Amino acid sequence: MRQEKIANSAPKRRLLDAAEQLFSERGFEAVSVRDITRLANANVAAVNYHFGSREELVELVLARHLTPVNEERLARLETAEKKWSGKAPPLEEVIDAYVRPLAGAVRKSELPESACRKLLGRIFALRGDGFPPELEEGMENLGQRFTRALAKCLPPVPPEELAWRLHFMNGGLIHLLLRQELLQRADYGASGAPTMEAALGRFIRFAAAGLREGCELETPAKKGPQATFDF
Repeated sequence: MRQEKIANSAPKRRLLDAAEQLFSERGFEAVSVRDITRLANANVAAVNYHFGSREELVELVLARHLTPVNEERLARLETAEKKWSGKAPPLEEVIDAYVRPLAGAVRKSELPESACRKLLGRIFALRGDGFPPELEEGMENLGQRFTRALAKCLPPVPPEELAWRLHFMNGGLIHLLLRQELLQRADYGASGAPTMEAALGRFIRFAAAGLREGCELETPAKKGPQATFDF
């Protein structure tokens, strides 16, 4: 898919801002061209004029938010692997490389934090059901790259089991992005109001525990006279 740079056109910018706001609130399928143009105070033909079609507008929104996140994910993973000189990095560092770029994306976005989080969650939830082929291919390559890295961190976990654990991890990440406010309403404030960075820190610890479950290394048996005592 072509990478389109947003022109300095006020009407085009208003349409894009309106689309991103509505996609964040309602999801991609529930938003019509008329909804977007009404919020942007534009003619109903403006989407086709500026973007070619509704589908091309959706593809632009997906690429604008997904491509930078995935590029940073890969860069962070490569940095971690180089740091550990070919050995498996700590599991938490690999998970951090996968999820931490989301905080940067939220921080840099012109959308409010909650809206950007939800938009990212909806984009990840859309995968496999409406992704442009080029973006889908990029996500597949990214998934394979991180799966290999995580398999190296977790050699006792069979490939089938690892696939399920990663599926659950991704589902938890989507839920975090989309439903953080629900937790804050449901627990009457007990969860506090953490920053995106803090919430991701909790998620990394939770995901690492789930991925590592059953992989605890056994303490080697002690030999010699001291074997009877725990000094």
